Amino acid sequence: MSENLTHVPYYPGCSLKTKALGYERSAMDCAKALGFEMHEIARDKTIVDLFEQQVAKTPNAIAVVFENQQLTYRELNLKANQLAHHLQQLGVKPDVLVGICLERSVEMLIGLLGILKAGGAYLPLDPAYPVARLAFMLEDAFVSVLLTQESLKEGLPTTQAQVVCFDAQALRSENPVNELKPDNLAYVIYTSGSTGKPKGVAISHQGFINLVNWFVTDFNLTATDSVLVISSESFDLTHKNFFAPLIKGGQLHLLPAGYEPNKITQLVAAQHITWLNCTPSAFYPLIESSENRSFQKLASLRYVFLGGEPISLTRLWPWLQSTACQAVNTYGPTECSDVCAAYLLEQPERFLERAIPIGKPIFNTTLFILGKHLELLPVGVVGELHIGGVGLARGYLNRPELTAEKFIKNPFDPHSRLYKTGDLARYLPDGNIEYLGRIDNQVKIRGFRIELGEIEAVLAQHPDVQEAVVIAREDEPGEPRLVAYVVSDLIPTRIPYQSECLVKYDEHLVPVQTADICTAGALLEGSMSFEKGKDSLRDKLRHTLKEKLPNYMVPSDFVLLMSLPLTPSGKIDRRALSQLSVSNYHLSEKTFVAPRTANEELLAGIWAEVLGVERVGVHDNFFDLGGHSLLAVNLMARIGQQFGKKLPLSTLVEGPTIEQLATVLNQSTEKMWSSLVAIQPNGTKRPFFCVPGMGGNVTDFYELALQLGNEQPFYGLQAVGLDGKSKPYTNIEDMATHYIKEMQTVQPQGPYLLGGHSFGALVAFEMSQQLQKQGHEVALLAIFDMIAPHLVEKTISADWDEAKWLFDAAHVIERGLGKSLEVSYEILQTLDSESQLNYLLQRFKKASFLPPDADKSDILGFIEVYKANCRMDYIPQDIKPTRITLFQASERIEEEALNRLKSEPTWGWNQYADGLVDVLMVQGDHFSMMNQPLMQRLADKLRECLDTVQ
Repeated sequence: MSENLTHVPYYPGCSLKTKALGYERSAMDCAKALGFEMHEIARDKTIVDLFEQQVAKTPNAIAVVFENQQLTYRELNLKANQLAHHLQQLGVKPDVLVGICLERSVEMLIGLLGILKAGGAYLPLDPAYPVARLAFMLEDAFVSVLLTQESLKEGLPTTQAQVVCFDAQALRSENPVNELKPDNLAYVIYTSGSTGKPKGVAISHQGFINLVNWFVTDFNLTATDSVLVISSESFDLTHKNFFAPLIKGGQLHLLPAGYEPNKITQLVAAQHITWLNCTPSAFYPLIESSENRSFQKLASLRYVFLGGEPISLTRLWPWLQSTACQAVNTYGPTECSDVCAAYLLEQPERFLERAIPIGKPIFNTTLFILGKHLELLPVGVVGELHIGGVGLARGYLNRPELTAEKFIKNPFDPHSRLYKTGDLARYLPDGNIEYLGRIDNQVKIRGFRIELGEIEAVLAQHPDVQEAVVIAREDEPGEPRLVAYVVSDLIPTRIPYQSECLVKYDEHLVPVQTADICTAGALLEGSMSFEKGKDSLRDKLRHTLKEKLPNYMVPSDFVLLMSLPLTPSGKIDRRALSQLSVSNYHLSEKTFVAPRTANEELLAGIWAEVLGVERVGVHDNFFDLGGHSLLAVNLMARIGQQFGKKLPLSTLVEGPTIEQLATVLNQSTEKMWSSLVAIQPNGTKRPFFCVPGMGGNVTDFYELALQLGNEQPFYGLQAVGLDGKSKPYTNIEDMATHYIKEMQTVQPQGPYLLGGHSFGALVAFEMSQQLQKQGHEVALLAIFDMIAPHLVEKTISADWDEAKWLFDAAHVIERGLGKSLEVSYEILQTLDSESQLNYLLQRFKKASFLPPDADKSDILGFIEVYKANCRMDYIPQDIKPTRITLFQASERIEEEALNRLKSEPTWGWNQYADGLVDVLMVQGDHFSMMNQPLMQRLADKLRECLDTVQ
């Protein structure tokens, strides 16, 4: 016995007579010592039963709130019942899977409840997912019914399922009878799969009820609580938040799709939200958005549950020091219904220099850390975390072999199972568990669990890729990103020398072949016209991935290697890859060309600082490196300060490389201002001319122009006055006349293809009127989310003072930044004109919208143009009917009065159209529809319209 004692492991709370000594005690005894808590659950109940019990208790209480809509418990129950009866008529019953693809809305919640009440289970389908991924999920899950809405139906893949557009009217409203049992299927969540195909995790009612009961009991959720959902319905942590308040009489608040930190914090404050559950990455911007007001916007919160990825305490620290809210670190894979362990973050200063534990198991859950032979490991020893208990998923949908591999027989209890997480962990002396990373190459980015092998499998299918490895790099603490390392026989420079030679030439001064390589490069430069329009390998790979995977699975960087590094055992050395400098091997269409002149050197430094990259070559494209319209403002202001020469934003759009900007700066004469901006001037098709919204900035059109392709010329029309020197136009008619004059320098005769977003749509319409009166044909007028002129109500008061103008202009910029500038109207009112501009300038600098050395001239042009646009009254005269295509955003904005005006299907444009108005619904709201990732849908539909009229 004494010999054995020297090898006995120590388990917190376990005696020596445990599994390590012949397994004399039961595993349950040791599990209890390791934090297991048995809690009675209603074994004959489902989540539907618990909801209906709550409806009987508080029928008139508010159950769900979405923007200006709200439903009581009775109303929500009746609408869900109506849908459930209809679904039962279609054959929905226990274990029948119903796909649900709806925009975030009250209807989405009715849909989830209706499916469960019918006895079925739901499969959430994110409308933002690529069509190929949606098609795979629908086929793989054998979905028999697909619940969607009319605006999304056109963009869905072809399916054998019965497609039902949401309409629950005039159906029976009593609670339907179903044969649901706790072990029936509740829902399926698809997660990334190592074979290249996602896998569906099947969650039972019993497991889900256990999770929700723990959630509401341990943290005492009551009828006074309000829960805000900000995460996607395709994300596993979302679902307990849908139903937890609904079984306790609380309020569920739904956020429209899209992530705007300032809007979220305003909603938290306005609706007195008490519970919030999201990833740490999603919560950090909320802290930053509310920091300037001592976090008052987050003051109503009682609990913030953070899960999906490790917490960076330094980013939480300012908020934690000033709040009474409790932060909870949660852990759990989808295979355990979401959460299996939690840790209440008390005395957080203890974790400033060490990881926050994932805590102890939740209700009816066992957590074992086991060795290779499934032996229980002692405190401090790292092993694989295994999960058991009622919360385990039924398994993987239609994948019996994978289910058997991952859900193993419990070695301590032959009547139960354990899930092999693949996560490394260890017991701490106080009984908590510390998470230490993955055994395999599965990672979490912004809370999404990603199987890197799935990305690698898609890359390997590309004909130009020989091998591919994807890793998660964390070059900036708390900011993990995906990087793909690719082996290809394509030499990105297209110089006819082997890659080894070129890399050696790049890293060392090699005299041999230097002249040959330089000569080859010079000859190649002379033939580059033959390569015009050809996509780089990086662009091809990114395009392939976007077609097949969600955006969060597309790497941010692609690196070209001659071969992949190997360990001594012959396996790919992922650690060696993580130590490579991405910038030294960055995969782009051309070889990296360092700055060659003093001006290029200065520009490269400014670009690197604004974009947050290590280095920038003179041929690198600002927008390809992650630049966007707001960063462009910052960049051009810095360039103006550095060189003493103000360049319009359009200069960057027309020449988005350092070489092109340096050329403009070197010119002795200042470039003539022009409203016409050649965003993409190449191609043989008729050009498309597009007018931006209020403020007149065309940089937001850059990505749209690229998505339309190299054969479609695209010109933006920027407002006169943005330079801060010219006087803005004061009426739409004169603006249109000026734009036509500029446009006809490129295309003197029709047919013309016109478009405009928001306010710009009115200008584009007036252009069409003037052109037709001049005898020209307008083949396309694309209206991007704007009501007809006669419905536009003048919302600008004639007695607005300067403070109100500045405050309103700042609000427009806030919506683009996605965070508050903390501009106070009250403070503006107390200042004179000079001080008002200085105050606004300081707020812009603090938010990094402008650089520290920016001056008033950097904002004056925008403010004057914005004021002029707002003051314009427009009443079309002598109307010439026009062919009109109206692109409507699927998500409505907050203004109730404007939404009432949009009740007519064509938003009033039928009065101006030559025939029927072609109405096309696109995903997103008034702003997000014009930006990635949602802008892709707009680009696809616009391309079809343009091709039709060419």
